[in-house]
Amino acid sequence: MKKTFLLCLTVSLLAGTTAMAQFNLTRNRPKNAADSAAAAKRDTTKPATTTNANKPAVDPASIKPSKTVDTTIVGGFGEVVPRSLRNETAADRSQTREKRPLEYEHLREDDWLFSEFIWREIDAREKVNQPFMYPGKDDLGDQRFFSILLSAIKNDSVVPFSAEGGDDRFTKPMSYDDITKMLKGRLDTQLVQNADNPNVVDTAVIYDTKFAPNPDSIYTFRLKEQWIFDKEASRMFVRIIGIAPVAKLVINGKSTPRTLFWIYYPDLRKTLTKYNVYNTKNYAGRMTWEELFESRFFGSYIVKTSSNNPSDRFLSALIRDPLFRLLEGENIKERLFNYEQDLWQY
Repeated sequence: MKKTFLLCLTVSLLAGTTAMAQFNLTRNRPKNAADSAAAAKRDTTKPATTTNANKPAVDPASIKPSKTVDTTIVGGFGEVVPRSLRNETAADRSQTREKRPLEYEHLREDDWLFSEFIWREIDAREKVNQPFMYPGKDDLGDQRFFSILLSAIKNDSVVPFSAEGGDDRFTKPMSYDDITKMLKGRLDTQLVQNADNPNVVDTAVIYDTKFAPNPDSIYTFRLKEQWIFDKEASRMFVRIIGIAPVAKLVINGKSTPRTLFWIYYPDLRKTLTKYNVYNTKNYAGRMTWEELFESRFFGSYIVKTSSNNPSDRFLSALIRDPLFRLLEGENIKERLFNYEQDLWQY
């Protein structure tokens, strides 16, 4: 009997010990993953110092612009074209690259029997004038005629003159920087956050491109020329005085022409002899730009004359209808032709 009692007591003690161990294990175990993460967060030692999230790291008033960033894209003007490292043609053209324009025949003012100034415009959208917009490239750079003018200003020290206020008398010289600023548009600046350091502010130079011409919008070139009948040579001479690119700016949905600058043509002739004109039919039959202007291989229309124009106005201000304006330009051209022919007797 005593032996049975001791055996029952031992079994009871073992069962109670096992139940108590299981109870303590269940109480200390997290119920799920969220409780486990919360427990781990409670056990994490907090840092000794904390930063107030509402307080900025740097006072904005103390931030100063660090540098000026020009974010303007000029749009293809004055692009630097890499030179070819080999001869691109089957023949050596180095001996024919350097050309000089022929000197003009001397005209004595006392021999002028007749003289008249003519302003005409070349529209590069016409088929005969397509070489003016040829986008090809060679060692001399972009072959568009406007790019050739920019190259003459930048590399050959050709001086452009301001066309502000309709001035075409070459009175106010400009620099190449003035031209590039004009092509970018109206200047403006604003502060922008630095991409590498949010505590640094840069000054961004922004140009309002609404007032900047697009490369494809410069397809008109205005010529100022003088027609002279020399009684000693008994013939009519035509001398180009200046060339001006005219851009079309679209402002508030309205196209507005803007004369960018004037270049004195005699200063430009040497540069024009270095560039060849694109020939649509025969590559070997190309001529220089100087030969094109002197031979007058271009299409144009007259926009102004000094004859019978006491108010010094363009035909567009005198004749509103564009068709009648074009016909009036043809009448002026025919009058000049007939003047020379009527001096001869057959």
